[in-house]
Amino acid sequence: MLPMVKGVGRNVYWMGAVSFFADIAGEMIAPLLPLYMTAVLGAPPTAVGLVEGAAELSASVFRGVGGWWSDRAGSRTPTVVFGYTLSAFAKPALALAGGWPGLLVARFADRAGKGLRGAARDALISASTDKEHLGKAFGLHRSMDTAGAVAGPLIGLWLLSSGLSYRAIFMWAGAPAFAAVLVLVLFVREAETVKQAPKPAPLASTPLSPKFWRFLAVYGLFALGNSSDSFILLKGRAAGMSATAVVLAYVLFNVVNASFATAIGHVADRIGRRLTVAAGMGVYALCYLGFARASSADMLWPLFALYGLQAALIEGSFRAAVADASDPGNRGLAQGVFQGAAGVLGFTASALAGLMWTKISPAAPFYFGAACAASAAVLLPFSVWRSGGSRGADCRTT
Repeated sequence: MLPMVKGVGRNVYWMGAVSFFADIAGEMIAPLLPLYMTAVLGAPPTAVGLVEGAAELSASVFRGVGGWWSDRAGSRTPTVVFGYTLSAFAKPALALAGGWPGLLVARFADRAGKGLRGAARDALISASTDKEHLGKAFGLHRSMDTAGAVAGPLIGLWLLSSGLSYRAIFMWAGAPAFAAVLVLVLFVREAETVKQAPKPAPLASTPLSPKFWRFLAVYGLFALGNSSDSFILLKGRAAGMSATAVVLAYVLFNVVNASFATAIGHVADRIGRRLTVAAGMGVYALCYLGFARASSADMLWPLFALYGLQAALIEGSFRAAVADASDPGNRGLAQGVFQGAAGVLGFTASALAGLMWTKISPAAPFYFGAACAASAAVLLPFSVWRSGGSRGADCRTT
């Protein structure tokens, strides 16, 4: 049992448990899917980019819908439950797909569920936490989420080494996915009553703040180069890693992410959440430069570890920064708009990465991603400084 942290509500811990089981399910599949598509189905990297990009596009479309609806409905939990349930049914559907177009449909449904629940879940976590502890709350949730991302690939690898086929593993992934739904229904409670309107209020009545839009604009530049993690897995295979080594490298990435996420959340509460995101973007740029230039498997292991550090810096802090830049009445909308825009750009990034890998070179998408991340890392601190009266105050409150 994790110790209770001051200012962090019990819902955060239960949502962490939900995400733990859901990530076991998702990550049993994630490192195996690009290998299955290329090695078994014979799909080209462009198809991998299309499938993963379409999956992100699906999530982006439904993130805005889920966040907006949870604001209007006056309740977060129904949207969260529906999203996790849809994703749970999509896991075994992957096993029934006959080719990569079928995988695209199943992945689309899986990520649609993720999109529907994501903004409402983050708004629920925000409502269950004192504002000054948001970094800790999102860091803690991210740490528990990523612990599932460590266990999932190991379980998938164990099942694969036991002689199960890829399709059988996809089917088994449904078990922890439905366990997540069960924990959610039994233990998570509504933390905030959002004023319910008889009909949707005009968007202009609760405008999102300029601070929000500045952050989104700079983060969008980063997202344009942030292609699917499938490409770093394909890089591992191209550099001579075995399928087992690729999965273990992915586990290393998630171990580092889980190990540092909560501590970085504490730091972000002190120095500023957007400045923490900017630091993560800088680390990301270094990682992608390394992936572009790496020519052997030995060079990739430290890069996967460093890639886990950038995830710990960015993934919890950006959600807390979005919560900071929104009001309780439009917090779901803010999370939905932000994550939706990032998802649309993620689709573009993955589609471009597949084309650049095929048409230019396997290094090209990594150079492009590094350039986008480095530019965003430089611009984001200026966005922070503009959002208040002084630099020091901004850094402490963003």
